[in-house]
Amino acid sequence: MSEEAQPPALRPAVPILFVRDVAAAAQFYRDSLGFAVEFLYGEPPFYGEIKRDGAVLHLRHVHEPNFAELAAREESLILATILVSDVRALYAEFAGRGVEFAQELQTQQWGGTDFHVLDPDGNCISFVSYQAPNA
Repeated sequence: MSEEAQPPALRPAVPILFVRDVAAAAQFYRDSLGFAVEFLYGEPPFYGEIKRDGAVLHLRHVHEPNFAELAAREESLILATILVSDVRALYAEFAGRGVEFAQELQTQQWGGTDFHVLDPDGNCISFVSYQAPNA
């Protein structure tokens, strides 16, 4: 089958988080969560990318984060979920860095173990590992 006959392949989605200060948000993700700042665009920055391993998040400047009020009213309004090979080890790493958790590490009935972190703009990021289904 020729290359052009291959069906389109989907790649991982890249969530765009709305933040008031792109540089400050990038610094939080770098210093607290171990992400690398791939780029910041503009002066002052109005767009950027952060990355850790295969997880990529984009940051976009807004004057007021769109979901800030809704997130304050809604329980666990997750804006991005990041799959992790060892969520317990990542939780321990973050705890060692003094990260505050919006949800502590929990094993869920649906088969995942997860925890949540809020960034300075109230964006809730979930980190999760799934158990292998029983054969």
